[in-house]
Amino acid sequence: MRRPLTIPTPSATILTTRAASSLSQRPDSDHVSFPGAVKSAFATTLKFDTPSTHEPMPTYRVVDQHGVVVDESFKLDITDEEVIKLYEDMLFISLMDLVMFDAQRQGRVSFYMVSAGEEAVCVGSASALTKDDVIYCQYREQGVFKQRGYTAKDFMDQLFANKNDTGRGRNMPVHYGSRELNIHTISSPLATQLPQASGAAYALKMQRQNDPSIPPRVVVAYFGEGAASEGDFHAALNMAATRSCPAIFICRNNGYAISTPTLEQYRGDGIASRGVGYGIDTIRVDGNDIWAVREATKRAREMALEDGGKPVLIEALTYRVSHHSTSDDSFAYRARVEVEDWKRRDNPIIRLRKWMDNQGIWDEEKEKEARARLRMDVLKAFKEAEGEKKPPVRRMFEDVYEEMTPDLKRQMKELRETLDRYPDEYDLSEFEGGKETLK
Repeated sequence: MRRPLTIPTPSATILTTRAASSLSQRPDSDHVSFPGAVKSAFATTLKFDTPSTHEPMPTYRVVDQHGVVVDESFKLDITDEEVIKLYEDMLFISLMDLVMFDAQRQGRVSFYMVSAGEEAVCVGSASALTKDDVIYCQYREQGVFKQRGYTAKDFMDQLFANKNDTGRGRNMPVHYGSRELNIHTISSPLATQLPQASGAAYALKMQRQNDPSIPPRVVVAYFGEGAASEGDFHAALNMAATRSCPAIFICRNNGYAISTPTLEQYRGDGIASRGVGYGIDTIRVDGNDIWAVREATKRAREMALEDGGKPVLIEALTYRVSHHSTSDDSFAYRARVEVEDWKRRDNPIIRLRKWMDNQGIWDEEKEKEARARLRMDVLKAFKEAEGEKKPPVRRMFEDVYEEMTPDLKRQMKELRETLDRYPDEYDLSEFEGGKETLK
């Protein structure tokens, strides 16, 4: 019989007690009955609680770095074909990252961020969700988009900001979004999506309370450990905890926030300890193990929907093996040998492939075929997207309001007048319709 995956639950002493009346201190009680500490026992010894007295939270894994199953209770619940799909999604992202990083260096796109080393966190967690679940990403979750159905064309249209871009060419590269896939558009500021996720989860909870026939859904928010240093992180977790919101917070703790290593970001036990501090069910997983990530997310989703809803925090330990972005040189703040060691010793794609080899569902011939096919898909979409025109100039003024405001109409008129005044200064050949669209 399989042992259930357990996610540590905060101690009852820090859980909020909902009562019809306020708490009061009973005479001769041996513990505190105060709203801020519901059941804290009195002590007669002066002793501070120090972090060093607590054991670090364990890290759950299913498969070790050799592809060997170490959780004997693990039982795969998907087919071999579905396993291959997950692997190819991870492979696709890694290949696209290589192509687009080089494209930025060639000046063909202005910016790019890779997710090398973090593919298992994104693909594994997304595979445990339903398409109706609402997602808020940060900026390194290409694998989430791919797993949910984003195509090579969708990626490239956004990266090149052409006329087919669903964001209408308004965002910088890597700021994907998809209404059809229930993924909100990425925004640049760190942690801005976290309070939004808590609010959205609370809205889903109220929606179900008003109409129980609506299928249950959760909100999932992805972020890096650097974002957990922002105030929005704390506001979001506190709101989700106190309002019992069906939200899953997934932290990609990849070791570095741009140029700041985790050792310089905080002194506590990672990000997981903060979840417990806010009264949130929390688990830490091996982020290079897709099955550990998937199992934890499956269980977290079940828990988030229990008893009307509650938040869950997953901290996935992984490693960022590439630069933070194309604007960064990570070798200025970390040793090249460190990065190469992680690439060689514990890569999530290689680990999954080892497991697949052990299961007899993958081999070198299939690997070569998949890599060639996926790379061709990326390059084909790249070429097509790069050759498309930019969106009509008028689009920069549309869609914010149902009808353009007087200010927007004035700005559009001023732009047209500027283009007419300096016809030799502006090249509108890439823009569909040119200044004619500003009428």
